[in-house]
Amino acid sequence: MSVFLKEEYLTRVAATKKAMEARSIDLLLISQPANMNYLTGYDGWSFYVHQCVLVSLDQEEPIWIGRGMDGNGAEITSFLNKKNIIRYQDDYVQSLVKHPLNFAADVIKKNGWGSKRIGLEMDQFYFTHRAYLELEKDLPDAVFVDANALVNWVRVVKSENELEFMRRAGQIAVKVMDAAIKNINVGSRECDAAAEIVKAQYAGTPEFGGDYPSIVPLMMAGEATKTPHLTWSDKKFKADEAVLLELSGVYKHYHAPIARTIFLGSQPPELMVDTGKVVIDGLAKTLEFIKPGITAEKIEAKWREAISGSAIVKESRLGYSIGVNYPPDWGEQTISLRPGDKTVIKENMALHLIPGIWYEDVGFEIDASIQVTANGCVELYKYPLNIFTK
Repeated sequence: MSVFLKEEYLTRVAATKKAMEARSIDLLLISQPANMNYLTGYDGWSFYVHQCVLVSLDQEEPIWIGRGMDGNGAEITSFLNKKNIIRYQDDYVQSLVKHPLNFAADVIKKNGWGSKRIGLEMDQFYFTHRAYLELEKDLPDAVFVDANALVNWVRVVKSENELEFMRRAGQIAVKVMDAAIKNINVGSRECDAAAEIVKAQYAGTPEFGGDYPSIVPLMMAGEATKTPHLTWSDKKFKADEAVLLELSGVYKHYHAPIARTIFLGSQPPELMVDTGKVVIDGLAKTLEFIKPGITAEKIEAKWREAISGSAIVKESRLGYSIGVNYPPDWGEQTISLRPGDKTVIKENMALHLIPGIWYEDVGFEIDASIQVTANGCVELYKYPLNIFTK
């Protein structure tokens, strides 16, 4: 059973069709798992093989196409009528002589869409160059256009049901960071702490269980704090070293990322303390500034203004939009809080602000996962922003 009512999915499909019409797209082929889930409810760890959802302007429901053994999963998790769940045989899987997109092309031709203007997600993780070549070969009368983030942009304004899922993810995020702080200690192994973090992510709260995150726990200790995006090892934590954490609470694939900094000693380095004060103050001032009607780049400009009296420079983006997602990324690939992004912020968007600072000698990370409200913003969870010392 899908997690939202059929009416909500149909509203999303209608919004997608409106966006398609604006770009003169007759048929949309979706391969991004989060977009498939968003439009149909389908939820399975099947994205290691080719699968897709077809959205046509002349058909109310989308069509799911996937591996035969996953068809029952589509029946269980999606709102789709059985006739719109189409399975390909297993000899298409990793075949050297045929390809699942040949099967999808046959479905497209059978429905009379073979000469339509077809939108493809051309820069998604699960749409390959081979997939494009097979469609191009089998649909010679079609016109292919790049519709890479079309559904992603439909997703940026959340429904109340989605926001409730993200608030639940926020409650799980608190449990996750509690587990991290409890289990990161001098002499303990990084992998053991990671195991407890993952346990907390999956266990959730007594009221509702958690889910797997789109990104595994990122845990940078000691020398690794000069960079983001590293994972754990079997090394033991050492005294007087910092640990940077980028984690997330997740509910039904909706994310509430959480990042904090730990120092395994009573007195963090002066550079870390000073950096922390500036970044925490700058984040607070930026959050106060956020409201509907301003642009993404103005949020980033406010952040730079707030830290302008310091020597801190952050060259990477300040943040991005979040929501439902699957590996390998919890970002929506739409809004980026950086110069040049003139996206107008709207009520019920969800953003992750993460002003991470990485020096050669030390790093510092905090963040805020927020919902934009009618007059400002609210955080999806409350968690202290200070450096945690142990």
